[in-house]
Order: sequence, then C-alpha cells, then structure tokens
Amino acid sequence: MLFGRTKRKPIVIPSKPVKEWKYTTCNYCSTGCAIEIGVGYDGKIVTSRGHAGADVNRGKLCIKGILEHELFQSDGRGDQPLIRQRYQDDFEPTEWDHAMDHSAEKIKDIQQKYGRDAFAVVSTGQLLTEEFYTLGKLVRGCIGTNNYDGNTTLCMASAVSGYKRSFGSDGPPGCYGDFEHTECMMAFGSNLPEQHPVIYWRLKEAREKRHFPLIVVDPRVTMLAQFADIHLPITPGTDCVLINSMLQVIISEGLQDQAYIDAHTNGFEELKATVADYDPITAQHVCGIDEDMIRHVARLYARAPAAMSIWTMGINQSTHGSDGVANINNLNLVTGNIGKPGGTSLSITGQCNAMGTREWSSCSGLPGYRKLEKPQHREEIANFWGIDPEFFPKQRGLTQTDIFPAIEAGEVKGLWLVATNPLTSMPNQPRIRKMFEKLEFLIVQDVYKDVETTDYAHVYFPAAVWAEKEGCHTNTERRVNLVRNVIAPYGNSKTDFWIFKEMSKRFDNGRVIAFPETPEATFEEMKQLSVGEGRTLDISGMSYRKIEQARGIQWPYREGTEGLKGEPRLYADGRFQTEDGRANLIAVKFRDNNEKPDEDYPFWCNSGRVVEHFHTRTRTGKIGNCNKFSPTPYMEINPDAAEELGIAHQSYVRLVSRRGDAVVLAQLTHRVPRNMVFIPFHFHDCVNRLTLGLLDPYSRQPAFKQCAVRIEQVDQAEAARLNVERRAF
Repeated sequence: MLFGRTKRKPIVIPSKPVKEWKYTTCNYCSTGCAIEIGVGYDGKIVTSRGHAGADVNRGKLCIKGILEHELFQSDGRGDQPLIRQRYQDDFEPTEWDHAMDHSAEKIKDIQQKYGRDAFAVVSTGQLLTEEFYTLGKLVRGCIGTNNYDGNTTLCMASAVSGYKRSFGSDGPPGCYGDFEHTECMMAFGSNLPEQHPVIYWRLKEAREKRHFPLIVVDPRVTMLAQFADIHLPITPGTDCVLINSMLQVIISEGLQDQAYIDAHTNGFEELKATVADYDPITAQHVCGIDEDMIRHVARLYARAPAAMSIWTMGINQSTHGSDGVANINNLNLVTGNIGKPGGTSLSITGQCNAMGTREWSSCSGLPGYRKLEKPQHREEIANFWGIDPEFFPKQRGLTQTDIFPAIEAGEVKGLWLVATNPLTSMPNQPRIRKMFEKLEFLIVQDVYKDVETTDYAHVYFPAAVWAEKEGCHTNTERRVNLVRNVIAPYGNSKTDFWIFKEMSKRFDNGRVIAFPETPEATFEEMKQLSVGEGRTLDISGMSYRKIEQARGIQWPYREGTEGLKGEPRLYADGRFQTEDGRANLIAVKFRDNNEKPDEDYPFWCNSGRVVEHFHTRTRTGKIGNCNKFSPTPYMEINPDAAEELGIAHQSYVRLVSRRGDAVVLAQLTHRVPRNMVFIPFHFHDCVNRLTLGLLDPYSRQPAFKQCAVRIEQVDQAEAARLNVERRAF
C-alpha cells in the first residue's frame, strides 16, 4: 500500500488534441525548465510538455511541471478586488481604482503618522523579473519605505550572504554543465530527486556516462543519500564543524592548492589557525562523523582534479547558514575549485525566480546588485530614475524575519504581502498569528483569495498566475528564460506588473519616474542598468527574441556577444568582486546555539520538501494528481522509536515543541535515525507551529531545520475528523 492512500490510483494523463503549442518557463522550482503549453481546438489550455530543445531540461518535466497547466482553472482563484474596514468584517467586491486609491491613502496615512518605515512590503521569489524591477521602483522610488524584503530570506538569504562575504557579490559561480566535468561531488543538505528532480536527472545522466564519487551530507537517509557512494549522517546544525575538520586535514597534509590560494585569496593564515582546533578526533564528537571518514572524504575531495559542492536548505536554514556557505566556499577556494569546469560552489536555489529578486527587486539594495551603502550606487539609480538620491536610505532596512517582530513591537503598522503566505511559511506560527492581529492595514496580493493571510487582510488584490503574464525568470545557473503569455488573466485579476505600475501613479514620485508600459520595454531598461566596468550581472546582449531562440541564456551575456550562449561560469579568470579582486577565506568558528533534544523534548524535528508539492501548497494543493500523493501532514519516525512509544504505522500522533503542537500521521521508516522525526513543510497547520526560527546573524534566515519535539498519543477518531476538514480545504 502506498502511504497516504487506501487504494492505489496511478496518475492518468489522457491524450488531448492540441491545436497550438506555446512556449514558456516553469514557475515552480529554480531548475528553469522550458515548457510548452498545449492549446486545444476550443481555445482552452489542455496539457503541458517539456521542450526538447532546451538545454536545461531537454524535454523532461517533474510531476508539478507536467500538471502545471491545471493552475489556470484551479479552485480558489481571485477574480475581483475585495475590501473591508476591519479584518473581522466580511469582504465586499470593489473596482480596481477604488481598491488602489484606498490602499495608497492608507499607506500615506500610516507613513505620515508613524514615519515612512512604518509601512512594510514583503514580496516573493515567484514573480517575473520585470515585475520585481517594477516593484523595486515603486517601493524604493515612490513609497519610500526601507522595510522591504522578499520571502527569499526564508530560503536563499544565507547563500546570498555567504557569496557576498567570500566573493564580494551574489551569483552562483557554476552551472549544471559542471556535473559533466567534476571528479567528485559533495551535496550538503540537498535532496535533489525530490527538491529539483530535473537537476537530479542531469546529475544522474552525467554519472552514468562517467562515474565519480558522490558524497551526501544529511542527517536523514534521503533519496539522494540512497544513491550516493558515501552518506554522512551528520548531527543537525554541525556542517561547519565537519568542513573545518576537512580543511584541517587538507592543510595539515599539504593537499591544498597553494598556488591558487596565493594568487587569488586573502585570509589563508587566519583560516589555517582556526581550523587547527578542529582535528577529526575532536570534531567527530560534535558532528557525529567518525574521524577516519572525515579524513577519507577530505582526501578524496582535495585529490580530485575537479571537485564541486552543491547545497540547498539543509545549509541555508540554520543559525550557521551564512557561515556554512562561506565554509563551503573556503573548501573550494583552498582546493582551487572555483571558476573551472567541474569545480564550483553551486547553491541550488529554491523558488523559480529567487535569482530574479536577488538581481533586480532592490530588496537588499538597488537594481543589478547595487548597494544602498554606496553613495555612487544611490546616485546612479536616482539619476537614472530622475529622483533625488536623498530619497533613498543609506543602508538596508529590516529583512522579512525582522519585519514581523517590528509589527509585534508596534514599529510597523501596515504591510503589503505580494505572492507570499507567511501564515504557513514563517516559523513559530502561534506568534506570527498574533502579529497579524496588530496590523492597522494589510494588503494581500495573490492568485488565490483563500490563502491564510487573507483572513487578516483589509484589501485583496487578485493577481494573474504564471503564463497569464509575460516576462523572464533567472534559474539556479544564472540562465534567463522567458515566460510567454499563453492565456488572458482569470476574471478581473491583473498581472503583478500592471498592479505595481498602476499603484505608482498614486504617489508623487510616480509622476516623475518613467514606468514602461510593457514587460519587454522594462527588460530593455534593465539592460541599460546591467552595463558597467567589471559588472558580472550583464544582460545587455539579450533580447526576448534571443532568449526564446536559445531557450534560455546565462549571464553575463554582454552586448556584441556572438552566438546565443552566455558565460557558463563566474570567476574563471580568478578575479572576484571584492575591492582588491581576491576572494576572502572566512575563518569560521562554530558556536553551538541550537535547540537540541533533551529529556522533555527527546526528538530532533527536521523538515523538507516532497516531490509532489511546492512550498505552502497554495498551488499544488489544488492540483488533484499532485495532492493525491500527500493530502495529509505526516511525519517519518524510526520503527524502533515508534515501538517504544506504542505508535502504529499510519496512526495519528501529536508533536509538541516549546512553541506549539501539530497532529500528523506517522510513517514508520528507517530513513530517519532513532532520535529524529521528519515532516514535509508544505502544510499550513503543521511543522511551522513547532519550529524555533532562531536567526542566522548575517543573513537573518531562520533555522527551520533544527528544533526539539516530543510525541504524544492522540484520539484517533478526533484526529481523523480534523484530517477530513483539512482535505476539504
């Protein structure tokens, strides 16, 4: 029996006659798969398929992409703006002009009474890049609040912070093609087969042609760990200790690439002194990997002619996330594995366009990786937009994870949420719900009117979904690809681009700053801002026509470039985006501040993705053939631990942490150790009721992956009734 279903009902995708195929790019994860949408003879969308000519996916799609066309007519979509005076009142339908006029007046009123930063904006990683750029113009150039961020803080902030600390700039330096050249790969907290199936297919195909060692570092026996040559079941949150110990072995045995270190890095002596305290004999008692294995993988990695590292949330979502990324960069810099085929530090991005928001949304700075802290950057953008540079703040404001405590403290009075659902995604949910009750004004802009955050909204903006819009995405390997408009927006919903452009007209600077009328014209404007001496994020040679013709182009792709291929790797010349052009080796000292299991809460609680769902299930929970595999929140528990507690397979239990509780179905499996449970994070009333959310000091990203819980018995009939109500949702 397949877990979660009483009867096996395999997916059936009937053949459907297609009149026309329309090109677009998948809007789920960061892989960047090219998709063709089939339009039937009745003008309706009937099916999806992968584009065989695209280098990224070469015709392949995962279950989410195969069924993505069903989003257009999925349940719960918003078709008109809604408004109310108090969040406890009933919504009333209204016209767009009234909803926007009212919202703009409320924003201005809050800023006049409490200051410009009393109104905050939190965006997403799932808009199109031209929409991100337009939102940045609106928030930075018109509204003027400095409390502006994206929900990418919850997934990629530590990767961004680590790249900036090591290399002087954000931007993954490698590409999927590195799988075909590497001689050794380490995957830290990354389960590609379920998180990014098509990237895993690329990796698997490369290993079938030319086998190379695959080392997986993960406390759980993930699907990727099952396929690995070596699995290191690390103690949660101790990756920095493992990497420091590997560096100690590499340096003490003279396995480092000293010529590369001397020519291209700073800080080697300090790093060497720091890692000397992390010998394998000492480190094994902290990270849980025995000393001989630490030495073995260190030698294997350092001796490989080319070695690469990948990671996802297992590194990022930690109190040591930024340090973990910096230390992975250390490992690759010390062994000379940056900027060459098969040698890289490649973060596997979470959301479809998290890279686009990092590049162009102005959340953490200004467009094109410019910094608010640099006067010349503020002046450059202000002059381009035609406003006073003094309108910009001199440094970045609060991140998303600090905006919510500011609501709690009464410092932020109003909030605009764009395509994000913090009432599922934020840690410590009981506390977050109380924060929402304190807001004087909340705008929720989303494709679906039934997202949890609309319970507290004063205004709801119905947004268009995915290929009802047009614009670009940037994927994990810096490849810009195109989403073509396939169908008109649902009902009276509008594209996010239109909403931001129209809202700008309600602010003084919106009458000064030019907002192009189309996404393509906006892209042409962005191209002008991408040009500059030494600038890596150069898209000046791209156009919509070229992008579609190439099925995606990697940046940098400068004006005048021949052919349709950008540069696959950054830093191939050994020059980095720092003041002196050298990379920084960051000496990382481990500080053990995690919540750990104890007598009262004896289990680690870990979380992650399953292949059939995406993030908070706002979309996949409405697609029958996705939702049927995991309609119910569940946990994985070791059979020995379950036997001790009297827990039967597929029985309900209550998980309790110091912050809240959640009722889940038990799945007995040896994929988790005896002192751990694992829960998919996709369910709105589940794992984030438990999580701690302690923040990384550099990136302000929460530690979703490490907290402590206990397991309690629960009335089975009552739990089953609650589950039926959940599934009705």
